[in-house]
Amino acid sequence: MTTKILIVDDEPPARLRMQQLLAEIGTQFPTQVVGAVDNGRAALEAVDRDSPEIVLLDISMPGMNGLEVARHLALRENPPAVIFVTAHDEHALEAFEVRALDYLMKPVRADRLAASLARARRLAQNEPRLEEVARALGSQRTHLTISERGRMSLVPVEEIVFLRAELKYVTIRTPQREHLTEESLTSLEEEFGPRFVRIHRNTLVARKSIRGFERVRGQASGEGEGGEGHWEVLLKDLADRLPISRRQWPVVKQTALS
Repeated sequence: MTTKILIVDDEPPARLRMQQLLAEIGTQFPTQVVGAVDNGRAALEAVDRDSPEIVLLDISMPGMNGLEVARHLALRENPPAVIFVTAHDEHALEAFEVRALDYLMKPVRADRLAASLARARRLAQNEPRLEEVARALGSQRTHLTISERGRMSLVPVEEIVFLRAELKYVTIRTPQREHLTEESLTSLEEEFGPRFVRIHRNTLVARKSIRGFERVRGQASGEGEGGEGHWEVLLKDLADRLPISRRQWPVVKQTALS
């Protein structure tokens, strides 16, 4: 059975070398290289387009590194198996081992590649948690993956003004537009907590986007505020005014003072 492979490495000699090694072990482990790309964004696009079964993924790449790519892949319904290609020290390698994902040390040997491919195929059946691996290594995404009308787009976390949970989706608001994601508000808060402050049970606001606060008289937005009025967040980049729940106001106020 031929296995579809995607190679991701920012160094052309490394991509070429990997293709040569795959050809060398072809009788032992038949493969089809469906793509060889040099950056994280191109890797995500190639996965959506070519549906590889295994991704040979370099870790140290400029921009979006391999760990972040793996976290984006983990959000796919049927993510490919990932073999990390790394020159990292033994502590990182131990983290991979604990999480049951394989890795290759550069320079890669043909016998080691063959064993890794076989292992990745077995692990793919057990749906390894790539996201947990990245978190174990302290990786935090710089972009969120958004699927819109069948196309993938990446939203820089740095550009997000606020996140608001609405029914089964979370609205991602940037100065330019809105996006929808199925990721939960809780998981986003766990990952990006220091960047945001929770102002309501359904809303996180980027700390750097807060311009100030204003008290509004009358009925507020729920959570038992009653008719005493409420506070709202004023934003630097948008005209939106976001209500702060009474429960969260002490935390938000402390954020403003810190």
